[in-house]
Amino acid sequence: MDTIGCGTAIVTPFKADGSIDEAALGALVNWQINSGVDFLVACGSTGEAATLDEEEWLHVISLVVEAAAGRVPVWAGCTHNSTKVLLRQAALLKQVSGISAVLSANPYYNKPTQEGQYQHFLALAKAVDPLPVVLYNVPGRTAANLEPATVARLVAAAPNIQAIKEASGKLTQIAELVHTLPRGFKIFSGDDNLALAAVGIGAHGLISVAANEIPAEVTRMIRAALSNHWDEARELERRFAQLFEANFWESNPTPVKTVLSLMGRCTDHVRLPLVPPTAATRARLERLVGEMGLIEHMRSLQG
Repeated sequence: MDTIGCGTAIVTPFKADGSIDEAALGALVNWQINSGVDFLVACGSTGEAATLDEEEWLHVISLVVEAAAGRVPVWAGCTHNSTKVLLRQAALLKQVSGISAVLSANPYYNKPTQEGQYQHFLALAKAVDPLPVVLYNVPGRTAANLEPATVARLVAAAPNIQAIKEASGKLTQIAELVHTLPRGFKIFSGDDNLALAAVGIGAHGLISVAANEIPAEVTRMIRAALSNHWDEARELERRFAQLFEANFWESNPTPVKTVLSLMGRCTDHVRLPLVPPTAATRARLERLVGEMGLIEHMRSLQG
């Protein structure tokens, strides 16, 4: 896998009736690519994959691949806490031509052991081979941490496991991955607010939530860090640190969809069990968007 840099974990826009807003999704993909992002992740947690039925999930991935039209790699989120179901869904991905990699998070709720996770991810890798697999370690959502030693076992057993999105929030864990995994293995921060620190210790980029709202700026920040232009990278981080935090004032992607709606990019509709932000959170987001000039910025882009 050659991909490095900034990837956007893109939201799935919904219409007022709860259906997928295909036009808004296509427009978001075009804006992301025109803004310079290095790759896109469809149907991750920010894309509300957990609330899409199987047909919708596959359709959203197809729409993103179609809209991207080969301009950037598209990774497909494919996660389940039943290995049997995961493998069935992985087989469905073969219907979509143009997927560059499969991103899969720890099995949630079950709290599997390291051996359980090893067997789960190994089964996925074999099922989609030769398509690259990107492991997604996000214990804050899944209640299961994927330890570096297990990642090393998986990489040794399945050559198509080629990257990891690390969202444990533990820089020491990211450092251990950097130090112990083969040099060609790619490590991506899963946290906007830790991305520069992760790149500083050897990570290869970021899979970002905030890039939904400010794709050009987050991409510039990561590229600057990867190029050792740390003054520029830190200045961009300082400028947008509040937004990185605000995107998690309530459960993701509720805040980021609210910001995108204020910017005129899509509605703020989310699917249950997520709900719209409280009035207080919305007021804080409106204030922050105003202070950062994001609405004026969008107007200037739209001419």
